[in-house]
Amino acid sequence: MFKLIRKKQLLIISLFLASSSLQATVFLLPENPSDSLIKAEDMLTNSQTFAGQKDDLLDIARRFDLGQNEIVRLNPTVDRWLPAMDAPIQLQNTRLLPDSTPKGIILNLPEFRLYYYQALRGDKPANILTHPISVGRQDWETPLGKTTIVAKKENPAWRPPASIKKEHAEKGDPLPDIVPAGPNNPLGLFAMRLGIPGYLIHSTNKPFGVGLRVSHGCIRMYPKDIEKLFPLIKVGTDVTIVNQPVKVGWFDGALYIEIHEPLEEHQFDDLVSISLDLIEQENNGQLLIIDSKALKQAITQKNGLPVKIYEKPKLKPIEPQPATPIAKTILF
Repeated sequence: MFKLIRKKQLLIISLFLASSSLQATVFLLPENPSDSLIKAEDMLTNSQTFAGQKDDLLDIARRFDLGQNEIVRLNPTVDRWLPAMDAPIQLQNTRLLPDSTPKGIILNLPEFRLYYYQALRGDKPANILTHPISVGRQDWETPLGKTTIVAKKENPAWRPPASIKKEHAEKGDPLPDIVPAGPNNPLGLFAMRLGIPGYLIHSTNKPFGVGLRVSHGCIRMYPKDIEKLFPLIKVGTDVTIVNQPVKVGWFDGALYIEIHEPLEEHQFDDLVSISLDLIEQENNGQLLIIDSKALKQAITQKNGLPVKIYEKPKLKPIEPQPATPIAKTILF
């Protein structure tokens, strides 16, 4: 009887979280402009859910707007294809912002994440949209740097470049000169062209690959994500593409670190040195006495969760002192 009640409770919680997951991509920027930890608009969203009878981790990832790599790293002990019924699944409701000018679109490749600074609070963004992405394969790397959105197209046709046509032909899968718009188009229903020739941010007809290195350098998004993002983005929007497997930032007097698996060509980068350099940079060039155990765990796990490694000492309130009696002069 208890087991049945427990399963019903888990199902209700899971359904509630799933229904809330539409808001999971909206994160609030901190009030303090020097802080960089962002939190989900609804903190009940994106913290934990439970595997259903027919779920695999990819189903849960799409439901909560995570990439395939993210859901696997957050749940290293859970079977990707056959998670146990009612297995608790770790999600994510906090993130550190990439170290970049808070403007337009930022793409952090090792994080497989897009950030878009959306609404304004006075002259500053009030919240941020973030979505999982796919990036270029090791032999078709997505370029780094600053660019802009130079064109937008709904229901785009695809004109595969000669290099991609050659690759497909060698595999016995020749491509036509033009792939018309429709369900079989690799660009999906929406495409935004970057100022870097040949590169796009676009939808995909293979959503299971979001969160992996599977493209020829373009940025792929879940169809539902780019459908929401597309009307918000204007031609001329700034786009910054960075490679930041380690992010460090403050929130409310505490310092956090967030570490992702580096891209394959950077696997042997010294994450300890990178982390210590960033920690020093965040503290105006001075090292802190950090929680070395927490730092080591973050570097070992590389699961992308922000980890607190230092907290500023709380100042003790000054207790009021009793008033000093004022001496009186008595005249005779």
